[in-house]
Amino acid sequence: MPDLQSGRRLPLQADLRSSVKFLDIGEVSARSGIRPSALRYYEEAGLISSVSRHGLRRQFAPEVLLQLKLIAMGKAAGFSLDEIAGMFGANGLPDLPRATFHQKADEIDRQIRELTVLSDTLRHVADCPAPSHMECPTFRRLVDAAGKPGGTTGNAKKSKPRLVSR
Repeated sequence: MPDLQSGRRLPLQADLRSSVKFLDIGEVSARSGIRPSALRYYEEAGLISSVSRHGLRRQFAPEVLLQLKLIAMGKAAGFSLDEIAGMFGANGLPDLPRATFHQKADEIDRQIRELTVLSDTLRHVADCPAPSHMECPTFRRLVDAAGKPGGTTGNAKKSKPRLVSR
């Protein structure tokens, strides 16, 4: 590295231990939005691991932020913490099971269809021009479909209401 005053090159000394900056539990919490108590729980469950301690504060490698994003995604998708723990290899890197993800995506697609039918039903109930919902044939059909085993599944697409604009 050149010395700006003399133009000479000075030897560069590097402390490799300080080249990797660890994040303490408070910083991980602030950057991820996850409470320290949840981080400690995730560590106990084997989802993440601290690399050292600075006093009493756990220290984490920066990669823990990616792991926490994957954990959040897995939880949002409906995976259990045990299932999520199985998605990380021994080194903490993701080892994502593609077949399991396809199955979960199919399950979410079914839920989306069911929730869409439910949303359409609620909108029909809210916007139905009939003087009484019991006089509305669409409402009666939707109630009948909801009362059958499977609720809004199965015949739900056939009974999707057409909304009448006012």
